Amino acid sequence: MRLLSFLIICQCAIKSLSSHSASNPNVILLMADDLGIGDLGCYGNRTLRTPNIDRLAKEGVTLTQHIAASPLCTPSRAAFLTGRYPIRSGMAAYSRVGVFLFSASSGGLPSEEITFSKLLKQRGYSTALIGKWHLGMNCESSNDFCHHPLSHGFDYFYGLTMTNLRDCKLGQGSVFLKGTEKSIVTSIQIIGITLLSLATVHFIGFLKVPFQALGYCLLITAILLVVLLFFFYNFRYLNCFLMRNHQIIQQPLSYENLTQRLTKEAVQFIGRNTDAPFLLVLSYLHVHTALYASKNFIGKSKHGLYGDAVEEMDWSVGRILDVLEKSNLNNKTLVYFTSDQGAHVEEISSSGEVHGGYNGIYKGGKSMNWEGGIRVPGLLLWPGVIQAGTYIDEPTSNMDIFPTVIKLAGAQLPCDRIIDGHDLMPLLQGKIIQSKHEFLFHYCNAYLNAVRWHPRNSESIWKVFFFTPNFNPEDSNGCHDSHVCFCYGSFITRHDPPLLFDLSRDPEEKVPLTPETESRFYEVLHVILRAVDNHTKSLHAVPDQLSWDNLLWKPWLQPCCSSLFQSCYCDYESEENLPEMPFG
Repeated sequence: MRLLSFLIICQCAIKSLSSHSASNPNVILLMADDLGIGDLGCYGNRTLRTPNIDRLAKEGVTLTQHIAASPLCTPSRAAFLTGRYPIRSGMAAYSRVGVFLFSASSGGLPSEEITFSKLLKQRGYSTALIGKWHLGMNCESSNDFCHHPLSHGFDYFYGLTMTNLRDCKLGQGSVFLKGTEKSIVTSIQIIGITLLSLATVHFIGFLKVPFQALGYCLLITAILLVVLLFFFYNFRYLNCFLMRNHQIIQQPLSYENLTQRLTKEAVQFIGRNTDAPFLLVLSYLHVHTALYASKNFIGKSKHGLYGDAVEEMDWSVGRILDVLEKSNLNNKTLVYFTSDQGAHVEEISSSGEVHGGYNGIYKGGKSMNWEGGIRVPGLLLWPGVIQAGTYIDEPTSNMDIFPTVIKLAGAQLPCDRIIDGHDLMPLLQGKIIQSKHEFLFHYCNAYLNAVRWHPRNSESIWKVFFFTPNFNPEDSNGCHDSHVCFCYGSFITRHDPPLLFDLSRDPEEKVPLTPETESRFYEVLHVILRAVDNHTKSLHAVPDQLSWDNLLWKPWLQPCCSSLFQSCYCDYESEENLPEMPFG
């Protein structure tokens, strides 16, 4: 009897220990920017050195079909934080531009949206976002901070509210000029021809045009050009700055030891929270252009500055893992690594150096819903809870992180809205073998572009495209003339019937299936179109956060740590006070 009681007590103790270790864990979410799935050793790269990221795969779980909810930064990150397709929150654009470009825009992640950081904060977690935000800042004034990370559940913020752009770094060119060069030239030509034509018909006598009207036209055109030139000349001062919480501490941003500074902030945050649960989102600026790397990594990789940046990011991941181990937190912490979307294949520097990543065997890249644009790294580590060295070849989404961490923290999922993500833990722990995602809907901005269907008890993964981007040059792998691919009009080709692929047989999306080559062609289309109809019915009209009105620069929203007369310059983040972090 005593032996039986002893065994029961032991079993209860073991269950209690297991339950404690698997509940209220620390959560570290690492997100790269524009990293290709083929850039990492654990996904097949043999020339870039990523031992620390590869360690996540070796000691944890590798998701081989991990899908970003959007192939662009802003909507993908909105979906990641909320567990919902960005179309549901108004974070998917109907216009040509699908991301925020100016710090003085009024759009952003709506306050009505519930982020995992809000729910974990309510559960007593310390929460921090370090690095890139890119989900808006202000609404009506330059300091209302309605879209700021601290308004979405983060206790601490150190980083950029906007994004890293070529325009932020001297000598790296301009993403605006690259993407709009043809439009600007065409507009100037039209204005010039119009004015010249009016002057000609006036002097010939066909039409009397008042000189005053011509003068006003010339004056307005000149003023617009001067304003545009002033704005873009001062772009990095106005839009590229570093913040700590609500305060701008460096304007413009300095790239000197930037990854070291981000890593140092992350390490210090972990150090402040060793005795209480915490959520850390470390959102790297690597490897979005403008590319950069510290002196310890410059010229060390086999892939130029891009490879140097990847390897520096890997070093940073290693520092985080080392700190967890030294603090005896590794068994109490879930670590996740991903990228917001695939590599930007059109990124080539003015000198011809490739500044975009490698998407492996997959077609396309950033801004496209070909697999290269949305199939991203998905690595999860949690010693003692997740089986080491596991590979899962099932469709999963970056939206799944929301319900996963919410449930682990003991919080309740919101009941007043649709959550599109699914808890990953049953799949990660082998309790189920098939993903809960039967369908995934792939949007190009606010337009439904493609759908994948993974039928129950089937190895097939069907994917249909309703339209595809027009590559330029035609035989290339991207839209090099416009720098990114767009989602409508002359930029796309519509397909009726839709293109159909079976990714289980053709992951490279090389050969579309036809009724002649696939007997179930119309049956598959019928099921997918029915799913689209059900999905569309679940959508509700919401304010468009990426409308032109919300995207455009508004001077009264411009954050400035000094004054416009001083070019908004300040530097409270002096590198002189930054001790060197150890490398190795």
